[in-house]
Amino acid sequence: MNVPTAPLVFTTYIAAPVERVWDGFVSKEANQKIFMGADFDVDLRPGGAMTWSGPGKDGKPMRYVTGEVLRVDAPKLLEYKFGMGDGTVMSRVRVELTPETEAVKVVVTNDEWADNDPAYVQNADGWPRILSRLKTLLETGKTFRPH
Repeated sequence: MNVPTAPLVFTTYIAAPVERVWDGFVSKEANQKIFMGADFDVDLRPGGAMTWSGPGKDGKPMRYVTGEVLRVDAPKLLEYKFGMGDGTVMSRVRVELTPETEAVKVVVTNDEWADNDPAYVQNADGWPRILSRLKTLLETGKTFRPH
């Protein structure tokens, strides 16, 4: 029996200007720091490609994640589909940034899951780590290694 998979929703607050928080999600430099050196490329327009790639366990180049931009309203909204590897199975991510007095409210919703997508459990664990590394990077200029 296929049970619908609940959306993953994460909210955090980052004490940085909204433009810097936006840049943290879309810049090559921030993504390399957050994802331990992964090479990030994005064409920031609807239909644009997104990829995170780097060396595989054997040292040969490989694609870690494949995505496609759905909506862009900088610096407030980024929506994209993505999946592990070549992106055969994808889910949707919606990043909403709302400036507050001294911080930016960040809400990440990861939904539209395929039945039995193995990335669901990985993403449920991964998003809090990614957002914590981004928050630390933007607030302190450095970040921490994943477990």
